[in-house]
Amino acid sequence: MKKLCAILALLIVFALGAIAYTNTRLGGIIGKISPADAAASVSLVAGTDTLKAQLSQGVFAFSNLKEGVYTVWIKANAPYKDAIIEKVAVKDSATTDLGEIKLQQ
Repeated sequence: MKKLCAILALLIVFALGAIAYTNTRLGGIIGKISPADAAASVSLVAGTDTLKAQLSQGVFAFSNLKEGVYTVWIKANAPYKDAIIEKVAVKDSATTDLGEIKLQQ
């Protein structure tokens, strides 16, 4: 009887753990830099964590992000200036589109 209770308790713990992981939905951030060759890199900052995205013809995307508020930092090529976009909100299962980001000279 004790073994049966222990096995049932373990099954319940594993089931709750599986449910907890399936409820976590991830979002993303996308955008396009104009002019396309003006940016050297795009980084995403959250607290002390930093992620970099690949640039393809000025388009970038960050995926698998937890819900929260992020800062996007665009490192520009000369003669363009770096850009910082603060307080970019990401919601569960949603992709935040920053649209076209025009870098200034």
